[in-house]
Amino acid sequence: MKIKDIYEFLNSISPFELQEKWDNSGLLVGSFEDEFENLYISMDLDLTLVQTLKPNSLVITHHPLIFSGLKRINYDTYSTKILKELIKKNISLISMHTNIDKTHLNRFVVEDILEFKIVNQNEFIANCEVNMSFENLLKHLNKKLNLKNIKFVKTKDYIKNIAICTGSAMSLIDEVKADCFITGDIKYHDAMEAKARDLSLIDIRHYESENSFNLLLEYLLDEYLKKNKLKAIITASKNPFEFFIEGENIE
Repeated sequence: MKIKDIYEFLNSISPFELQEKWDNSGLLVGSFEDEFENLYISMDLDLTLVQTLKPNSLVITHHPLIFSGLKRINYDTYSTKILKELIKKNISLISMHTNIDKTHLNRFVVEDILEFKIVNQNEFIANCEVNMSFENLLKHLNKKLNLKNIKFVKTKDYIKNIAICTGSAMSLIDEVKADCFITGDIKYHDAMEAKARDLSLIDIRHYESENSFNLLLEYLLDEYLKKNKLKAIITASKNPFEFFIEGENIE
């Protein structure tokens, strides 16, 4: 199968033109006329993972390997080290980032993973009524996302409604109309700002909030792959962060 065939299908379910201006979704490595023998799905790429991939393959990721223009390829950075391996093994790369965030991923995480009912949603933020104590909300998120620990800002004991955006979305704080905003990559000054606004925050981290991309895309591609007698290989890039918990051994 040619790259352009599966690209056109992906574009039909989540148009690449919907991506944000700063984003770099689409075909990043390879040619539309290239053919591939194996198909992989992964949220991200890391060097260890790429070294296990078979030659003449296509990888579909959530996060783009390249965001801005490269002025040199000297194999000493994250992206150029991986590019070297992809090109050497004739592996093509398509990324679906903010386009699939808008069309599918945020809703999938909120409804299918977290099991909340969305009341309304704009491009990125889903709003839900939860009516639970802050403590029970933390326990629910911990269980559903398998979080080892949770960073939070608590301004209310009882949460009537929440706003959720997977990934990193504190730049959207002005759009939040809820008791609690749930997203990833929350920084110190974000916390200070939220507290001043009487807004509770829960950090569900970037990796943990979006690593169901694999499951989602496998579901969306299921009928198409069966029709074309293809099978997707689900791969898992490793979270670069580890967490120290007293009493656990560090390997």
